[in-house]
Amino acid sequence: MISLKSLYKAAPLVLLCLGTTSCELEETVYSSIFTDNFYKTGSDAEKALIGVYDAISSMYGGPAATMVPDYSADQVYPRAVVGRNTLTLFTVEPTYTTQRSAGRTNESPQQIWSAAYSGIEKANWIIAKVPDATMDETRKKQIIGEAYYLRAFFHWMLTKNFGDVPVKIEPSTSEAKAYVGSSPKADVYRQIYSDLDQAAAAGLPSYPAVERGRPSNEVVNALYAKAALYNEDWATALAKAESVINSGKYSLLPNVMDVYSHLTENAARAENMWAYEADPISPGNSHQLVGLAGPSGSAGAEYARTSFGSMFAYMSFFNSFNPQDKRRQLLDTTYLNRAGQWVPQRSITPITTQGVLVKKYRDPISTTGTIVNIPILRLPDMYLIAAEAEARLNGATAKAYAHVNTIRKRAGLPDLTPGLSKDAFIDAVLLERHWEFFAEGDRWYDLTRTGKFLTEIPKAVNDVYPNRPVLAKHKYFPIPQDEVNANPQLQQNPDWR
Repeated sequence: MISLKSLYKAAPLVLLCLGTTSCELEETVYSSIFTDNFYKTGSDAEKALIGVYDAISSMYGGPAATMVPDYSADQVYPRAVVGRNTLTLFTVEPTYTTQRSAGRTNESPQQIWSAAYSGIEKANWIIAKVPDATMDETRKKQIIGEAYYLRAFFHWMLTKNFGDVPVKIEPSTSEAKAYVGSSPKADVYRQIYSDLDQAAAAGLPSYPAVERGRPSNEVVNALYAKAALYNEDWATALAKAESVINSGKYSLLPNVMDVYSHLTENAARAENMWAYEADPISPGNSHQLVGLAGPSGSAGAEYARTSFGSMFAYMSFFNSFNPQDKRRQLLDTTYLNRAGQWVPQRSITPITTQGVLVKKYRDPISTTGTIVNIPILRLPDMYLIAAEAEARLNGATAKAYAHVNTIRKRAGLPDLTPGLSKDAFIDAVLLERHWEFFAEGDRWYDLTRTGKFLTEIPKAVNDVYPNRPVLAKHKYFPIPQDEVNANPQLQQNPDWR
């Protein structure tokens, strides 16, 4: 289900005509041409798996996977340039013309779609072909398990952004296999569960034996828990989240600042269970958040060698924190300039004096790329998923309180007010998520899965974006129109037709 521009590149096979006056021209699906002589050895399998991970880089390097949801939500906003402000102003259209004309398809929903289906296609070939490879059987099983995990992850990324989407579980050996129509969300989640069950049975290593950037056995359950939360499958979400917590393999860092520091990257993996792993080399995995989040004009010595002042937090979000909350240290209204002086950011912010700096993506040392990772699944998520799922099942029980208070304690806050009603407790957990995961591509999906985006988004305004006209149809992004045009089995999302 990759875009026809990449998947269906025709490879004409000219049939030589002996004793005739004409020739036939056949077309073969591009991605099937090279498969007959590949996937034969362990080296082939490892290389193919790296290709699946390339889709993660396509999503997070842009980084559409964080910027698309974050610029749509109520925590951070972009400099008001064409292609970024379409997300904040809810002017995205199925053609994504503004992003494309500005050269920013890597910051649009289109990039999530194309990267996800590219990864799914590559995972499908591994699942189909690697079982017959001649290689170590244990590693073979793990490679196939990672492919199942990644296929589940990509389908989850798709359904939380687009709703009903094509479920693609076979490699595109023909156009009939490549053209797939959308499936209801319930069927998408059934496939996600099935793939995660396969991944869990693959014998993936546990932390800390797992290679960086790869999913551990516990991370499989972490994604399972989060997918189940979005699927409103509270019992599964609770069981999977608590299995990660009770495994004892991961732990919260005592200082929340260390989770994001370039100096404590290795230690942070005890909490940052699965991340987009950046490399301070060129070429290598990198991302734009370091340059976007720092002050403009390379003024902030503590932020980056070069930064542009293109992403800020809303002042209303900054003010929502308890001043004692240690997580508020990851936002700032001042910065250290290159002269070693602390100055108010409003003195240099080119777009608004209300902007607050985000300090989760600082890298003052790397000259090429960045060493700062983008979190995808962190241990605090498991505590807050467990708290919410327990409350939705059984109300605000002592167990639910214990889970959320674990996160509040690390933040330096007192325990949550006892005796809350079920609904009040769930709202409190959602606020805790709001403060814990800001600028990590998470908040928008909490708002859309709970229906709160229609009431919360209009409150996140400032002098740059005084009006944000969000509508019910914005719960999901439109499917890229190029994909609808190319695939006769695919229809545009109903709200966008």
